[in-house]
Amino acid sequence: MAAAPTLLAHGVGGRQDLPITLPELVVAAALTLVVTFVALGVLWREPRLDRDAAGGRPVPDRLARLVDAPAFRWALRALGLLAAGWFCVGLLAGPDTPENPTAGALYVLLWVGLVPVSLLFGPVWRAVNPLRTVHLLVALAARRDPARGVRELPAGLGLWPAALTLFGFVWLELVAPDRATLPVITAWLAAYAVVMLAGAVVFGAGWFDRADPFEVYSALVGHLAPIGRAADGVLVWRNPLDGIAGLRPRPGLVAVVVVLLGSTMFDSLSNAPAWLRFAQESGLPPAVTGSAGLVLVIGAVAVAYLAATGVAARVGRTERADGAVLARRVPGEIAHSIVPIAVGYVVAHYYSLLVLEGQRTLALLSDPRDTGANVFGTANWEPHTALVTPSGVANLQITVIIVGHLLGTLLAHDRALYLFPRARAVAGQLPLLALMVAYTIAGLLLLYAG
Repeated sequence: MAAAPTLLAHGVGGRQDLPITLPELVVAAALTLVVTFVALGVLWREPRLDRDAAGGRPVPDRLARLVDAPAFRWALRALGLLAAGWFCVGLLAGPDTPENPTAGALYVLLWVGLVPVSLLFGPVWRAVNPLRTVHLLVALAARRDPARGVRELPAGLGLWPAALTLFGFVWLELVAPDRATLPVITAWLAAYAVVMLAGAVVFGAGWFDRADPFEVYSALVGHLAPIGRAADGVLVWRNPLDGIAGLRPRPGLVAVVVVLLGSTMFDSLSNAPAWLRFAQESGLPPAVTGSAGLVLVIGAVAVAYLAATGVAARVGRTERADGAVLARRVPGEIAHSIVPIAVGYVVAHYYSLLVLEGQRTLALLSDPRDTGANVFGTANWEPHTALVTPSGVANLQITVIIVGHLLGTLLAHDRALYLFPRARAVAGQLPLLALMVAYTIAGLLLLYAG
């Protein structure tokens, strides 16, 4: 998004706003992870997190009845359809100018805004997804079970379709030429709608769970929400760490989390002066250098992750007598620990964008066709900047990145205690600690490279 002329810069913090120098910060962050690892090794010797997501304290009956009521669910679906319709007004009938809120609605309110909303309430996009609702309405009109399609979903498909569509969206967001213009957004969304609806016709509504990038993104983040479903479907208050520990391995999960983390890292890299100079001096079209950079950064994140988990599997000796845990399962078993790291990067990188550009987009949504109608009375709404000061953003960025990695270290430690024999558990975690330290250093350096 850095090149989109209608969007503000992601961050306002910089090296000069850090409470300490950047080298001191990097060393302090790395030492914090190492000390945390040592403390966990001494104090946390048995798995404690609810890997089966079976626990939690039931929410009050009144709240449970409200959330589970068909009328409430249909109200959410109607809200999603209404928002999509309003978005399409700006997309199809609005001017292709900075005054059109379409780009901000897609890249800021939806993509970035899904993170805090999902952190609070869980996988909200599944409840309001307009394409899921369209498919449901068509299936009901045709008197067909929306869960059933022409064919069964392949058992080994997992989240691989979501990894591909997620990569398609981050490529649009970060690389595509003229990505903030209406023709480009319209073309991508049209292709997205065709793929989602056609897949739902063929495979049933379960296709959205496997392929919709926004649903999968929201669901991953939603595992960290304080409210969720127990194994029996009961709505419960829960420890967010229990929620994310309940994220079970499945095909494509590693690819999804790697794309999320790698794309955010590339967004930081693409704003760095060194990268900008390289892109300008290479003589190649920006789309070529951007695509290559995005693939290379995601690939580097994947290689580091697979190498660390592979070494951990060998050091930890995951081949147990009962054969319950195999080395090839370790990457999937540890993948949940990357989710809080990715969330930390997203919050650090996009916080100021969400606060500033989000307010501007909400104001423009009052009249997406720019006719002067001012439906919501927000046309003259000036963004409030009190929450976006350089020093404040810099401190927030440091905090969320380090906290994300600390939570990732804790989650990896707890899962390692389950995966590895007790005598090898700490040794098996050393490659994972090295991975967390490497991600932390890379993240901080990229974030403040500009």
